[in-house]
Amino acid sequence: MGTVAVGGVTIGYDDSAGEGDAPGGGSTGPVPLLLVHGHPFDRTMWAPQAAAFGAARRVVVPDLRGYGASTVQPGRTGLDVFAGDLAALLDALGIPRAVLCGLSMGGQVVLEFQRRFAGRVAGLVLADTFAQAETEAGRKERYDRAAVLERDGMAAYAHGVLDSMVGPATVRDRPEVAAHVLRMMLGAPPLGAAAALRGRAERPDYTPTLARIAVPTLVAVGRDDVFTPVSDARFLHEHIAGSRLVVVEGAGHLPNLEQPAAFDAALAELLAAVDAAADAAVDGAGPGGS
Repeated sequence: MGTVAVGGVTIGYDDSAGEGDAPGGGSTGPVPLLLVHGHPFDRTMWAPQAAAFGAARRVVVPDLRGYGASTVQPGRTGLDVFAGDLAALLDALGIPRAVLCGLSMGGQVVLEFQRRFAGRVAGLVLADTFAQAETEAGRKERYDRAAVLERDGMAAYAHGVLDSMVGPATVRDRPEVAAHVLRMMLGAPPLGAAAALRGRAERPDYTPTLARIAVPTLVAVGRDDVFTPVSDARFLHEHIAGSRLVVVEGAGHLPNLEQPAAFDAALAELLAAVDAAADAAVDGAGPGGS
């Protein structure tokens, strides 16, 4: 694990720094991949994907501020703060452009990054997330939950939502995955999780930005996701021109952990499209290109 100081905090991250630094797959090397975890998790959420893709390309997996090995700041952490941290992390690592993959809250962080730093985005993966602003009832619920987490800690919340975070098939057939999810939730710092909840309560509506997305985009969702159902994924797919929608069977809110083979196959297809587009752009800019 590495650490970097950005925006007055320390961000912990893993960086495969593998063959993605060397030319390969055409006139350019594979485009780096940045994986953004959801709430209330940490970078270990992406362990299957880091293992699957880290040998062939540079894969960077940070802990968002307030989670994991990163600095905890109480109060409220907006999605704009998370996105700014990611941009600063990429700067520190010398990565001008990357594929951004985010799940749940991480997907909303990715949408904010796309809104602010579109030129740095080579491709998008929006998993089990949604674009709309919070409702008034939802806003109150997030603030109320933040107060409870600060007062009582993570245990009651983590045990209460576990069966909703992962699908019934996962609880039955892959108890080790459910145990990993529970460990992440129990290990989340209550102050950091509460700050993120308040920030999400105040998030903007990203719907108007979706039509401006012009990079290869994958929208993925677990068939049994009760937090961000398939209808939310369809909304994103219908508003992002050329996007691909993948519904992962046998998965709830965390298809990358529950059904990693299916998730990774869809991600690999997206990455291949991004690499091909990057190669074509370089070839077109060469001698005789326009």
